Amino acid sequence: MFRLRPARSAGLVLGTALAALAAAVPAGAHPSSGAVLALPGVTPRAETATLYDDEAGGNANADDPAIWRNAAQPDRSLVIATAKEGGLRVYDLDARQVQAIPAPPAAGPDDAPGRFNNVDLVHGLRLPSGRADVSVTTDRGHDRLRIHRIAPGRAGGPLVDVTDPAAPPVFSSNQDEINDQQTAYGLATWTDAASGRSYALVSRRNRTTVALLELTPTATGTVTYRKVRTLDLPSAFRLPDGTSWTPCGEPDELPQIEGMVVDPANGMLYAGQEDVGIWRMRADLTAAPKLIDRVREYGVPGVYDEETEECSAGTDPGFGGTRLAADVEGLTLLTEPDGDGYILASSQGDDTFAAYDRELEDANEYEGGFRVTATADGAIDGSEECDGAAVLNAPLGTKYPHGLLVVQDGHDTPVDGDREATNFAFVDLGKVLDGIDD
Repeated sequence: MFRLRPARSAGLVLGTALAALAAAVPAGAHPSSGAVLALPGVTPRAETATLYDDEAGGNANADDPAIWRNAAQPDRSLVIATAKEGGLRVYDLDARQVQAIPAPPAAGPDDAPGRFNNVDLVHGLRLPSGRADVSVTTDRGHDRLRIHRIAPGRAGGPLVDVTDPAAPPVFSSNQDEINDQQTAYGLATWTDAASGRSYALVSRRNRTTVALLELTPTATGTVTYRKVRTLDLPSAFRLPDGTSWTPCGEPDELPQIEGMVVDPANGMLYAGQEDVGIWRMRADLTAAPKLIDRVREYGVPGVYDEETEECSAGTDPGFGGTRLAADVEGLTLLTEPDGDGYILASSQGDDTFAAYDRELEDANEYEGGFRVTATADGAIDGSEECDGAAVLNAPLGTKYPHGLLVVQDGHDTPVDGDREATNFAFVDLGKVLDGIDD
């Protein structure tokens, strides 16, 4: 059995069985030793229809979800998710699609098309018509943010595009740079409790840059943004033996960041540098970042092969972590009313999820992990190579009274020939909070 259960006085704590599983892995264990965390599993309650990344399927590829709670009617809460060139998908709590929003077309015949990568929510954004909840999405294809007001019960679907048509590129200075696709990629939203201002933190594809953008409503009711500052994470690292290490990748590509989440209680941003590990930094990007955990592959030399477009790994020097296998992907925050909870991270390389304590005093201590596995009858498969995840620890009516965890599945089954198939799995958070029997 594994158990994440309410403590009598301190929110969630890890059950002794899960703690023992984590402790059983030696501190020096690395991929080359064959050591793998034997983590317990939770099963989904529902899954969305398969998205296919080809012309027949609309070039749709599931990536990142966000969960919007309908406070008036929790049973009618929504999951908003990106489908890359397929745009946005909106699902109800039965994982049925209720709206599909296409990505914007290419600016010209030789330009990159719209491609929605990551999505997050801002609650109570001040608009001329009053406060509203909005979704914010990175459009990697056009290097812009797309903002949609959430209007539950609207006849045409709950999302209404309120993006300012004059919203600027996030990182690029012209269309040629946009077409190079070193563009807006990962995303986390944040509302500063002190000022009430809302922001989007956006990472740059194939670079180590994170930008802080303030969301600013216009007089016409649309939303734009302005860049406040940027921060560059390292691309090369000094190892304990005195050597320097750079993660292997294609020429001119730096170790990028995608999965990000902000803890609103302390204004800390957690960012997953895919081939490196998880960083913690101030969400206003005014202080030096701290690497709180490393992937197992950290420090492993590699040589890029242009013919195969793969990296050949050298000998593992033993400087990596034990809980994450590259890539580090979707990060999400599981909160408790009393301030306890976890940062959850997708360990894409071994199909697991890692949980870290929110408390800074505990230095974001690793608390254990789990897998999302197929149901016993095989009717719903689990999650493999998960790109994005979202969790909400709040009652969502009769379907998910203990909350909901939504994870991307990078290999939906059954497969359909060579078509790339992905979707999203819905997990009752009660299975994570209360535990399951093996």
